[in-house]
Amino acid sequence: MHTDQRIRLGVVGLGAMGRAMLDAAADHPDVEVVLAADPSPAAMERSRAAHPHLAFTASPDRALTGDGVDAVYIASPPATHARHAIGAMKAGRAVFCEKPLAVDLGEGAEMVAAAEASGVANALNFVLSDRRAAVKVLAAVRAGEAGEVLGVEMRFAFPEWPRAFQRDAAWVAGPAQGGFLREVASHFVFLTDRLLGPLDVADAAVDYSGAERFAAATLRAGDVPVRLSGQVAAVPESYEWTLYGSRRSYRITGWSRLETAGAHGWTPVPVDDGPHGDERARLAEFARAVRGETTTLADFAAGLRVQRVIETLHLRNREQHR
Repeated sequence: MHTDQRIRLGVVGLGAMGRAMLDAAADHPDVEVVLAADPSPAAMERSRAAHPHLAFTASPDRALTGDGVDAVYIASPPATHARHAIGAMKAGRAVFCEKPLAVDLGEGAEMVAAAEASGVANALNFVLSDRRAAVKVLAAVRAGEAGEVLGVEMRFAFPEWPRAFQRDAAWVAGPAQGGFLREVASHFVFLTDRLLGPLDVADAAVDYSGAERFAAATLRAGDVPVRLSGQVAAVPESYEWTLYGSRRSYRITGWSRLETAGAHGWTPVPVDDGPHGDERARLAEFARAVRGETTTLADFAAGLRVQRVIETLHLRNREQHR
């Protein structure tokens, strides 16, 4: 790392998430983007127009392992994550990767093994690692305010898939790498795992028309039942995660709105008394991880636990329909 202690960052993948992270990193006090890569000329030109002072390349390898790079942020399609991340870690680069960790479970395990062998910082970009609503629920449950945790429910609905901001990424629409289970449910599975521990799949039903159109599953975190459902239909877009407690229950909607309930209904909880949590904040957390400090980010091991749940839903469903 060079003397001013800013992390010299290579960025791979300039789709919706890559551009958002590039925007957050461009003037960040903890990182300096030294090279951004995408094999698509159109993607590069969009980002170059917004950041004409940055260096761009069509070669991901240059951004992953080139001279002058301390760490990399990977936002390429999920099927490329393992190759990019493992190559970077073997070259001694810290890695901040978009979710899902991978789509192949063997590759996910290889990423965790490479992270352990290299000893470099590794993190996955789950947005609920630092969203204020999730942080408040985590603190409340750990303080015993929920009482006994009786169950968790996750519900998602989409009027179309992929969503409008993802339409340029063809892979998001297909079952091989995309779908709302990997793209959306994984964030809430991560939150549940962080609160209650590893999840096992009891049963699953997933219907496809390209990517998922309907999904329902029962999971378990130890003795705690966890229910998941999602659909693409003529409905408003919605995201809802609820933890049911014997003393108090908690509900997060729309990623950031928090409510709590006792016996007399739901009450909004203010969440503006601390950092909201965004790409800029998670970049700062990643810089701390690179410096060897404790952070709120999920590491690859946590990402693999989430990946196992999501991919098991697909595998279990295929086994049931043979």
